[in-house]
Amino acid sequence: MQRRNFFKTAAIGGGSLALTPLSSCIQSNTSTSTTTDYSDFELNELSIAGLQKKMSSGALTSEEITRKYLSRIEGIDKKGPKLHAVIEVNPDALAIARQMDVERKSGKIRGPLHGIPVLIKDNIDTGDKMQTTAGSNALIGSPAPDDAVIAGKLRNAGAVLLGKTNLSEWANFRSTRSSSGWSGRGGQVRNAYCTDRSPCGSSSGTGVAVSANLCALGIGTETDGSIVCPSGINGIVGIKPTVGLWSRDGIIPISHSQDTAGPMARTVTDAAILLGLLAEKDSGNGKIVDDYTKFLDTGGLKNARIGIASDFFGFHSEVEKLMKDAIQTLKNNGAVIIENLKFDNRTEWGNLELQVLISEFKTDLNAYLKTRTGLKVQTLTDLIEFNKKNADTELQWFGQETFEDTEKTNGLNDPVYLKALARVKELTREKGIDLLMDQHQLDALVAPTNGPAWTIDPVNGDHFGGGSSEPAAIAGYPAITVPSGFVHGLPVGISFFGRAWSEPTLIKLAYAYEQVSKHRKAPWFMKTIG
Repeated sequence: MQRRNFFKTAAIGGGSLALTPLSSCIQSNTSTSTTTDYSDFELNELSIAGLQKKMSSGALTSEEITRKYLSRIEGIDKKGPKLHAVIEVNPDALAIARQMDVERKSGKIRGPLHGIPVLIKDNIDTGDKMQTTAGSNALIGSPAPDDAVIAGKLRNAGAVLLGKTNLSEWANFRSTRSSSGWSGRGGQVRNAYCTDRSPCGSSSGTGVAVSANLCALGIGTETDGSIVCPSGINGIVGIKPTVGLWSRDGIIPISHSQDTAGPMARTVTDAAILLGLLAEKDSGNGKIVDDYTKFLDTGGLKNARIGIASDFFGFHSEVEKLMKDAIQTLKNNGAVIIENLKFDNRTEWGNLELQVLISEFKTDLNAYLKTRTGLKVQTLTDLIEFNKKNADTELQWFGQETFEDTEKTNGLNDPVYLKALARVKELTREKGIDLLMDQHQLDALVAPTNGPAWTIDPVNGDHFGGGSSEPAAIAGYPAITVPSGFVHGLPVGISFFGRAWSEPTLIKLAYAYEQVSKHRKAPWFMKTIG
């Protein structure tokens, strides 16, 4: 999760890669450039289609592609700039790739992901040799007994599960003063554009890995900001689906009312491919479609009515300039822009959202832990005690006050929780996104996804500048972020969000904007700025 506003204001009553501790992850030099050209990589910026072309032509096999990504991880993530984005590589990755090559030779192609290496966040179960830990040493032990539904769908689609990505420990839900991208197990993830800057969280490892071309594409998870912020701040595309479009089975939870996994990719096309392949098409929801790529339309902005969510502007002058240019691009390509739209009662969101999340986290986490055997902890109570006993590794930089506040909650039948849940959904749905879209006949709302990445600061924690994840996250509605430019070499994204199940419309708009703006640039691995 990104550093939420409610953490600033709310008072609550009552065996892998990148295992270096945070202190060794923080740059002390002042050089602004690297001496190595990390863009000199055969697969740099290749899309799913580009990789498939290489495999179908015989230029490369899936095994060869997988080896190249594994070498890239070794050279850049473990050595080189030490991005610490990958917490563990899959010891079976090459075997999976070889099997996909055998199938290809026999004429069996499972689909667009056949033989494509994918990295997934380390809070998603895989029933294999890899750990699933949410970045915590407390969950190192027996691997998960089964694949999460989305992990199983990846395998069935022919993807090569390349490994697990590092993350903000417990998806940034342990402390009000955490450093995004840090975990006790994996160390501090670094932004690939400037390695002393934050990658944002909690899907920081996935964002950096996709951006730095350590994989073809990746999967993150979001409760509030954890897909869109690390996507925006790392210069890639991220889709936070409507809650329920992807299965949440087998994912270490925070909140069943807000949690969702989603695609993170370098292009809208690749993100749309992954979105459709992992969608719950048998859910009985007729609004979930088989193939979201059919909504990719270069003319998708023509006559689209787009509202400017002005509540989320004004936090950085250079971001304002980028957004002004982006809005002009939307206009130039036929969009009708409705300016200065505001959400009523926004000030209520923070406290209400936090009450909902801490109430759901305790129940949801305890239920998840019952599915795991051979671990050091079986309840939130156990986890709190584990961290106290292992404070030198787990609590060296910040505490666990969010865990402790969560432990004091009274379950899902508590009237305080039920009242907060009903009210916060009303404010973000019927009196929020839906209201604005109905009043102004909108296709989508837009706002800046993020500000420029802040410097990593383990002593004080994140100093998050601004963003727009809250309304869609709390409502459980979809959002897509697309690169919109740079501030002093640091990426900034623009978010398109709207009503429930509006992914087709959002993909159409985001793709059209992407195609006319072309802001995606591969990272340059600066050591510092200034």
